[in-house]
Amino acid sequence: MAKYLISFPAEAMQLTPADLQQASIDSHAVVAEAKAAGVWVFGGGIDESVAPVLVSGDGSVSPTIHPGSRLTGGFAVLEIATRDSALEWARRFAVACRTSQELRVFLFNPES
Repeated sequence: MAKYLISFPAEAMQLTPADLQQASIDSHAVVAEAKAAGVWVFGGGIDESVAPVLVSGDGSVSPTIHPGSRLTGGFAVLEIATRDSALEWARRFAVACRTSQELRVFLFNPES
């Protein structure tokens, strides 16, 4: 089985407060379905109130990140047998969140 990342950037979610509240309820329901199906690994939203930092190869920390690097919004990591199944879960999240989702597969790592 492969692990898939389903995600969206924060700026993609342009919802009214009422729609955002309903999207939260609906997306939590999809998370519950994924857990019940045994495919949920982990997920959540990025806390954008905490600035990211860059930890260099020498262990030093700086308040910058790699040029062009950005991670905002929310994500889910699911372990699924087929890409078609992953696409179906991404569709469920897109409908629940009312926001397009990106789907990526992680490289296989037998230790994870």
